[in-house]
Amino acid sequence: MSGSLSEPTFLTPDDAGYAAETAGFQTGFPVRPELVVAARSPEEVRGAVAYAAERGLPLAVQATGHGLAGPVDGGVLVSTRRMDGVRVDPAARTARIEAGARWGQVVAAAAPHGLAPLNGSSPGVGAVSYTLRGGLGILGREFGWAADRVRSLELVPPDGEPVTVTGASDPELFGRLLGGGGPALGVVTALETGLVPVARLYGGSLLFTDGGAGGVEAVVRAWREWTAGVPEALTSSLAVMVYPELPFVPEHLRGRYTASVRIAYTGDAAEGERLVAPLRAAAGRRPLEDTLREMPSRESHTIHSDPDQPHAYYGEGRLLGALDPAAIGPLLERTGPDSPLWTVVQLNHLGGALARPAANSVPHREAGYLVRLLSVLGDAPGNGTSPDQVRARYAEVFGALGPAVLGPARGFAFGAGGDAVAA
Repeated sequence: MSGSLSEPTFLTPDDAGYAAETAGFQTGFPVRPELVVAARSPEEVRGAVAYAAERGLPLAVQATGHGLAGPVDGGVLVSTRRMDGVRVDPAARTARIEAGARWGQVVAAAAPHGLAPLNGSSPGVGAVSYTLRGGLGILGREFGWAADRVRSLELVPPDGEPVTVTGASDPELFGRLLGGGGPALGVVTALETGLVPVARLYGGSLLFTDGGAGGVEAVVRAWREWTAGVPEALTSSLAVMVYPELPFVPEHLRGRYTASVRIAYTGDAAEGERLVAPLRAAAGRRPLEDTLREMPSRESHTIHSDPDQPHAYYGEGRLLGALDPAAIGPLLERTGPDSPLWTVVQLNHLGGALARPAANSVPHREAGYLVRLLSVLGDAPGNGTSPDQVRARYAEVFGALGPAVLGPARGFAFGAGGDAVAA
């Protein structure tokens, strides 16, 4: 390279730490770069960017590896996991977040000041990479996309010195980096984003099941109708899945077809209960599990309780103008208990602040809903699936949604091929 970087910052495939440094949460699409730069500073990132540019090598960035770093075989991978500083300014209600910091760190730093970031459902996801792809948070309907709150970006461009980019200094580049950029524009080493005054919320989940597809479909229909009347301060999503027959799954859920409604509301708990009451009634059954409660914002990750163990998976998402009631049955038929492919379906209610204009590249802000599909890859019981099989099945599922599909959701493309489609 240049001699300025030494072990263990500079790793090649023959080095002992190479495999650990290239590993991420997503294990289904391993990367094989020629060089890994385990960066600790913007200066080391600049060295990696210059090295790749001088040799015409592909360049990619990885923090937690929940998504894909991008095409990097034979190229340079910048690992930012060591750059994980978080600094909160409670007076300005901002946080400076380095490229490798995870959402759990940001939430923990903001909470003592009665503030919260626009974090997603999982505390282990990288905050900067999530935000650069738009970022759909658990409070999105009230406060917008995570990209909407960004004040500035610290960027190492492909051919120059590190710079700070704002909406005033370079509005075109600022907008392209948020929601539509990539390593071709440079590497973001840190960003400053606005925080929101949320110290506690009413949230949790309602898990419904009756062992039959008809019951689950009724819950999905009830949730869709219910979302038409909720205030912007209430953001919700719904996940439908068949729980696998595996030892780590609670016995009472194994093999059961379920619909789980996840809710985050920033009003008081009594009003939250009143708002949820029509959904409980319309669902026509008592939930098998009910975790709705008032909680401090630092516990927001318990609403979804996302898995925290690395595994192989594939996922894609599509933004919908509306969720046609006639499309719900076909969607569930193609993904439910009789489907040859084990699939988690997640529906997110959008609108509200998510629909308002902002100076970034987050597309299709007019969308009313987001539908996401995710499947486990490999030879685990009930799977035995390859990426090609999953992509083919997803094309059929999304095709059944017809003209309601506005376009792909780039932030929810989890697998080789899915990124290409979303881009």
